[in-house]
Amino acid sequence: MKKQKPVLVKILPYLKNRYVVTLAAALIWLGFFDRNDFITTWSYHSKLQSLRKEKAYYEDEIKKYTDDLNNLITNRHNMEKYAREKYFMKRDNEDVFVIINEKPEKQD
Repeated sequence: MKKQKPVLVKILPYLKNRYVVTLAAALIWLGFFDRNDFITTWSYHSKLQSLRKEKAYYEDEIKKYTDDLNNLITNRHNMEKYAREKYFMKRDNEDVFVIINEKPEKQD
């Protein structure tokens, strides 16, 4: 059975080549120490994804509220319904009673 050479002995001929050493140093510098290293790039990418999701959510909300507003402006019946439900508005000859259901407190 042959005796295996240590890893350093296998790599040593490549480490003597100045182009390989320069390339390795450049990759290490660009990968970890540069302004646009791997960690920063990954964090920017994850932040971008979350901002895209947030943008889509707000676009949906804007569309929903725009449709509601358009519906309120064009239909008088819906505007009256909205005013009665949200702001408890009433006509002159009406009374509005607001019933609040409160849960009784537990007594131990």
